[in-house]
Amino acid sequence: MGRGYIVEDAVESYLSQLCDLKSTTITGLLIGQSSAQRDYVVMASRTPPKDDSTGDCFDRDWVTEHARQVSRMLPGGLSVLGVFTISETDAKDTLITLRQLVFSVDNLISSERLWSPADDDVTDCVTLHINSKTRKTVCRTFDVKDPKSIAKPADWKYQSGVCSSWITVSCCLNVNMYLPLPTGKNTAETMEKCIKVCIQSSCKIYNAVKCLLSNTTLSNTYVSLVFMPQLFFIIFFCCAHCFQCEQRQSDVVQKCGGSVSIRGTIHSRAHVHSNKPKARHVEKALKRDMICTVATRVQMLLEELATSGGQSNNFGGELLFPRRIFCPMKGRGPICVCDYQFSDEGPAEATERLKEMLDIDAEDDDIDMSHEITPENINTETADSEIEGDKRAQSAPLLWAGRSARADNRRFAAIFRCLLLY
Repeated sequence: MGRGYIVEDAVESYLSQLCDLKSTTITGLLIGQSSAQRDYVVMASRTPPKDDSTGDCFDRDWVTEHARQVSRMLPGGLSVLGVFTISETDAKDTLITLRQLVFSVDNLISSERLWSPADDDVTDCVTLHINSKTRKTVCRTFDVKDPKSIAKPADWKYQSGVCSSWITVSCCLNVNMYLPLPTGKNTAETMEKCIKVCIQSSCKIYNAVKCLLSNTTLSNTYVSLVFMPQLFFIIFFCCAHCFQCEQRQSDVVQKCGGSVSIRGTIHSRAHVHSNKPKARHVEKALKRDMICTVATRVQMLLEELATSGGQSNNFGGELLFPRRIFCPMKGRGPICVCDYQFSDEGPAEATERLKEMLDIDAEDDDIDMSHEITPENINTETADSEIEGDKRAQSAPLLWAGRSARADNRRFAAIFRCLLLY
């Protein structure tokens, strides 16, 4: 008996609509959550058509790039579970192609993950083929960590209200990272490598912090849903006494050409299925989301630098990291997706990306921008005083973030400013 997939009935309606389209072949992604017993598929998203219209619907690079972009838009607990294709051909004729696609998708997404996989992580990915004429569905899985893995049959079952009672956990994280840069000229590529190493090192700290709910440490038991609201908050308590002496690293003196400091406050969120979830699974999903959202913002900013002057090493001025915004998935309980909005963007750009990447029809009013707020007026005097202090300490470049004085207890500012001083 293969793995079982419990699929939201809205996914069935979406795939049925794609079958009605007059197109030879359609590919896309299956999104949901894995567990030890079964997997849950909460949405599907077709691969956007290419502008050049080459007619190659199985363009591996195009599908994997779509998967990379989509994975950035998923909160903790949600991930790309596999790929699907809709065509008039038999399922056996697409088996090799689907196997190549699902392995390529997993390899690219895994290469950007900065957290280490756990022993209980599910390594099976799903492939789904639907015949657009007969509507026959064939579901198979591959162990993507085994290069010699063969297709295994899987059970694909539609069900209503799959994620209607899922748990949503969230928290606010104060980020304060400091890392050196090598000597010589630092490009966007150089900074990305250094920051990646820094975030990987911070992963160990995030994994060691204590997780509290109502001032009580979460134990490795099932999370009760009887007296718990749909949305509750987990507070991460990270202090010096949380770590043992043997876990601390010795101070290292090294020659460097500058330094980078990443500071600020971010909003982290995760969704967990309601089928007897354990506290450690809830904690793992939220911690991984912390790491992913910080890494994603860094990657997006450096990509922006590389395409708009970063290649000439002109990093002068102040640069804001994109803030995280959310969009609820209608008809899917508390499930939502996210996007990252630069300071010069509005809700229209977010709804456009949601349509392109996830095939979601969202209105401007659906975008939730209340969790991270960039203030209209930044206190430059405070920033300048900190920069002068860093100059005296021979610190350069500086990636700085402050908390908004206008933010209340419900809203947290994620303000990142980048000053590169040579």
